[in-house]
Amino acid sequence: MSAPASPIPGRRVTINDVAALAGVSKGAVSIAFNNRPGVSPTTRERIFTAARELGWSPNQTARNLSGRRTGIVGLALCRPARLLGLEPFYMEFISGIEDVLAERSCSLLLRLVRDLEEECALYEEWWRSRTVGGAILVDFHRDDPRIRRLRALGMPVVAVGHPSLTGGFPSVWTDDASAAAEAVRYLAALGHRRIARVGGPAGLGHSGIRAAAFEATMAELGLDGRRQVATGFVGEEGARATRSLLTAPERPTAIVYDNDIMAVAGAAVAAEMGLAVPDDLSLLAWDDSQLCRLTHPPLSAMSHDVHQFGEQVARTLFGVIEGTHTGPNQVPTPSLTPRGSTGPPRRT
Repeated sequence: MSAPASPIPGRRVTINDVAALAGVSKGAVSIAFNNRPGVSPTTRERIFTAARELGWSPNQTARNLSGRRTGIVGLALCRPARLLGLEPFYMEFISGIEDVLAERSCSLLLRLVRDLEEECALYEEWWRSRTVGGAILVDFHRDDPRIRRLRALGMPVVAVGHPSLTGGFPSVWTDDASAAAEAVRYLAALGHRRIARVGGPAGLGHSGIRAAAFEATMAELGLDGRRQVATGFVGEEGARATRSLLTAPERPTAIVYDNDIMAVAGAAVAAEMGLAVPDDLSLLAWDDSQLCRLTHPPLSAMSHDVHQFGEQVARTLFGVIEGTHTGPNQVPTPSLTPRGSTGPPRRT
């Protein structure tokens, strides 16, 4: 054994530090502390000695989550219960999380909240009562109040959002700015000059990122007929926004939607107003669930693997809990899948 080591100044000691000092793998440290067979008594004692020298001990919840015993991960969503079942994104996202939790015999505790204050209070209750071993944070706002509250709490979390929004928490994110720019460039290449966007709530960080990229790309291409409408991501609001756009003096010839539910609602409004898709109006959705392929014509979409996204979020959280996470994790950028809802505008 090398000379006694003092705790590492300036950062939290992790299982990796213990493994390095003991000259073993991270897995061997986990085996030793979970009292499982696989390391010799001599190696086990060397690991325990290294841990004592570094002042490290495994959090009981982390041991539960990383071992074979049952653990619980928390997820709070700020949205009405009646809308959650209609939202394909979250159904796919949660199924991806559940796949990873099932591998570890863990469970997901899902709660719906009314606002961010209620969400913060819920996390504090969960952590004080030892209900969860960590949590997944979604739908970040600019200057999000959860960042300060959860940092003070010390609960392991993974943030779903661009690192510019998540206050230094470990994050998993997609490059929404590049995807929004690709959507505009595609529609412009088809010949569209008046392109609109039906987005999510203005306060949501990822909606803001998409809005800024949409505006910048339209300006870069010299397209002046740009208009954006903020909504609450639900079909009814998407339909109202679409009617508002299509009854304007210079209606758009293409609309980009921030999710697939609103795009399907927009297609219904176009039919109601006697507009042919895509000849009179091109529609481009986001997320690309089964809804996009069942609509007639099938909806073009900015596609990404939402199930895999959920899996990566869950794996990242376990990395945070176990002290092996290394930094922001960018998953593949949504990419264009052209279908029957987009085409060149009708010449008049």
